[in-house]
Amino acid sequence: MSLFKHGRYSGYLRPISYLIDLSVINVVAILYLLDAKDLLVFAIFISIGWVLLSVYSRFYEVYRYTRPVNILSLLLKQSILFLLFVFAFSGLYHEMKIYPRPIVKYTLACFLFITILKFTVYYLLQKYRVSFGGNYRSTVIVGLNNKTLALENFFNKNPEYGYLHKKTYNFNNKENALNECFEYILNEKVDEIYCSISELTNSQIADIVDFADNNLKILKFIPDSREIYSKRLRYEYYDYIPILTLRTIPLEDSVNTIIKRGFDIIFSILVIVFILSWLTPLIAILIKLESKGPVFFKQSRNGFNYREFDCYKFRSMTPNEKAHLYQATKNDQRVTKIGKFIRKTSIDELPQFFNVLFGSMSVVGPRPHMVSHTDMYAKRIDKFMVRHFVKPGITGLAQTSGFRGEVETDKDIIGRVKYDIFYIENWSLLLDLKIIFQTFINIVKGEDKAY
Repeated sequence: MSLFKHGRYSGYLRPISYLIDLSVINVVAILYLLDAKDLLVFAIFISIGWVLLSVYSRFYEVYRYTRPVNILSLLLKQSILFLLFVFAFSGLYHEMKIYPRPIVKYTLACFLFITILKFTVYYLLQKYRVSFGGNYRSTVIVGLNNKTLALENFFNKNPEYGYLHKKTYNFNNKENALNECFEYILNEKVDEIYCSISELTNSQIADIVDFADNNLKILKFIPDSREIYSKRLRYEYYDYIPILTLRTIPLEDSVNTIIKRGFDIIFSILVIVFILSWLTPLIAILIKLESKGPVFFKQSRNGFNYREFDCYKFRSMTPNEKAHLYQATKNDQRVTKIGKFIRKTSIDELPQFFNVLFGSMSVVGPRPHMVSHTDMYAKRIDKFMVRHFVKPGITGLAQTSGFRGEVETDKDIIGRVKYDIFYIENWSLLLDLKIIFQTFINIVKGEDKAY
């Protein structure tokens, strides 16, 4: 089993596009529309309006397989909405004396500049993929028929889209073909798997889904008339070939990523400034008075995309060689007196807000496990690796749903994985706030497994 995955692709392109476009609409406003004294109010309102409109119009949902005509359609839709928004702003702030004709000229200028920039980036990326072989995703197709041959042809004849097709598998009358396919995908570090539903049995589809989940591979289907799963599937088109994406992860959307990261930064700074700034010296003195050793405990854990990072806690045990191998259990003799208190109240977890601030963790997400435990559970527990599609959290839905602390049986870890996958597939800022509130309530009430 492969326990690591390539990094996300083009993760910064969409945020950079936001920054470029916001710069354009504000710079053009200074040049053609209003006086410098009115810039601050205009910039704030118009920038927020642009972002909200772009989310509504899906303006930045441009992928490597998106056709130029669809990009142009998005540009026209966004420009019309933006024109109406600027008109509404001029009516609200009529003292700025922004008149209709300059508004139209301003919107057209913004549309022209952004169109040039958007298509420049689009074609430069295509040129980069063809000339330098970068920004690509390696693919395997499972199943052989006219549709899969068309997709293979699309990959091979359109290198500008950044797909490096490795192999197409035909399973007809072949034993162990699926296992050979899995082995090839792992050895060749394939990124995406495309399956023809009509060429596979239900059992084979289930095996492929499990394999993709447990190895952090992106899985997509080439549909036919058969129904496969009662999930929310997303349709995409590569040229004119329909493709189904099985698992939709909201945090793969750049806007959601920015919202969550912004919330993490603000929340962690508040905790560090208003709680850790005065609490850390007190806890440090108590820890040092009871036992020799460092104030902080550092442990390697697996995070986003299975990358290892150093997770920090206040030290709650006497220094011991087994701290990195075994979880604390009930009445664990390694736990100090002050350690029992800070573990019961979850104070020991507070230094992880520095992990959040520096980007290796989030306030809310699947709890990270010790490296030795992650390796073990990845081999034993189905879909355990799905948890690594997002950043780990200080608290999570599984922890507020009764699956906190020591893993006594496989039932505990299976329940944790179930809630973690639900969180990953249904993330929202409101859900994060709900989990944080429930965590605070649980701390006040006390939890049986907080030891």
